[in-house]
Amino acid sequence: MDCVSVKKNVIELEERLKITFPKPYFDFLCHIQADDVFEVEGSGIGLFSYSDLEERNETYEVRAYEPNYLMIGQDGDMGYFISTNTPNDYSIYANDLGALGSLPMNKAANDIFELINKFQ
Repeated sequence: MDCVSVKKNVIELEERLKITFPKPYFDFLCHIQADDVFEVEGSGIGLFSYSDLEERNETYEVRAYEPNYLMIGQDGDMGYFISTNTPNDYSIYANDLGALGSLPMNKAANDIFELINKFQ
């Protein structure tokens, strides 16, 4: 699938979820093919493609426990999130998937590219 088609699908996902992805994350997401996982080299973190975001968030009931966040990746029991109610917040947050809703989100990076670059 070409980049234009992926971008169209990402925009449709935003509309379905009624959220606006932070610009750096949107740009990043438009370069991951459907059903692919972007492995952050040297970290164990896998960042989901647009086609997996809904299913992963439903599986972990993210909206029920953290309604202002969307899980975008995972490293075992650690989830990685973006804020869904603050479009100018480009930060990536981390939290234990077994403690969603009971522990505060921890800022892991200022944006998706900083998160990736931490491990390279």
